[in-house]
Order: sequence, then C-alpha cells, then structure tokens
Amino acid sequence: MNLPPEGIEAYLKAVDVPSDDVRIIVAPPFLYLRQITSQTKLAVAAQNCSDQEKGAFTGEVAASMVRDCGASFVIIGHSERRTLYGETDAMVARKLAVAITAGLVPVLGIGENLQTREMGHVASFLASQIRACAEANLDRAREIVIAYEPIWAIGTGRNATGMICAETVADIRGALQRFWPARHANAPILYGGSVMAENIQELETSGDVDGYLVGGASLDSARFLSILRGMQ
Repeated sequence: MNLPPEGIEAYLKAVDVPSDDVRIIVAPPFLYLRQITSQTKLAVAAQNCSDQEKGAFTGEVAASMVRDCGASFVIIGHSERRTLYGETDAMVARKLAVAITAGLVPVLGIGENLQTREMGHVASFLASQIRACAEANLDRAREIVIAYEPIWAIGTGRNATGMICAETVADIRGALQRFWPARHANAPILYGGSVMAENIQELETSGDVDGYLVGGASLDSARFLSILRGMQ
C-alpha cells in the first residue's frame, strides 16, 4: 500500500527508459491499474488476485478484472501474502490456475524462512511449493515467471549472497524439471530479497538469476534506476 513520493506520473516518466535487454514491470495497488496502463508503455502487474473466478467474495478482485484494467501480469503467492495472510500452497495453486485462465502471466512467489534454511531443508521446501502448483493449468500458460523470495532476507538487513542465490536457483530449476511441464522448465527466475544498488552487482555476477522483484527500493525512481544500471 505504497505509492512513489514523487507522484505516479513523474515516476513513470523517470523509469520508462528504453532498453533492449531489460523488461520493466510495475505493480501498483489495484485502484491505480487502469490509470497506470493508460499512462505508460511499461508492462503492468497486479499485486494479487482472488483464487475464485467470480462470485460473492466481498473485497476480492478477480483475475479477469485485473486483465480488464489492462494489466498483463499478476503476482501470485508473494511472501507477504503467505506470511501475513496465511495463504497456503493450495490457495496459491488455485490463484495460479485462475490467473492463467484469465490470460495473465503469473509471477509466482516462493521462498523459505530462516528456520528452514538453517535446518538445510531449502531444496525440499521450495520443491514442495513448486509441486503444489503442478496441476494449475500450466499447459495453458504462455509464460510463468518464478520469483524467489527468501523470507529471511526481506526487510531484515540480511541479503542472500550471489553464491547462495545461485545454489538455490539450481534447486528451483531441478524442481521445475521434475514437476512442471517441460515447456516451463526454463521459466525466468527473479530474485526478490532486499534488492538494492548495493548488492545488484554481486547478484548479477554470481546469482544466476534472470531478473529481480524489487520491493522498497522501487518506490524511488533514482534508486530503482540505479538497480537498472547495475543490470546493464
């Protein structure tokens, strides 16, 4: 529930920079989806959607409604949705299915907490999250993006090193190959654990990821652009 302090219009103008190598997607609150899709050529994502296609679910937003507002992506199973609102793997799988049916590109969030990492169960934990989504109409999806969000590295001041990130990405790739249709085995994998200008170079050099899910640093266009420069 944040907007850029500089204002939406100024922010969009600042971050809408031409690039042949990087695809930029912005994910505003629901209320601003239609406004933003009309003001920019950038791709737009919703931050969430309901696990139901339609019906008497007061306060929910259907994936088809997100699509009607002009968004082409939707974040599914973000770490905050899982930890703060108790979204289960089964619910995330249902959301993934309805998003695909609506023609959206899902950005599927997965990630472990500190206890899971310290116990050495990261690979099996992430594999279980991926496996839970295996029946979610995956064959009908033109594209699915994976966002690896280590919960222990979000807003804690702790960051995953490039080596940790690369090892985990290899585990994710292995799980995708085992449980998902072959056409999605090479889905883009983003890293989303306190991404900043200060750690982008290491992640780019040794993290083995395809991109980033940027949180707090995305609210300021100058900080966001410094991350973008670190990718090029």
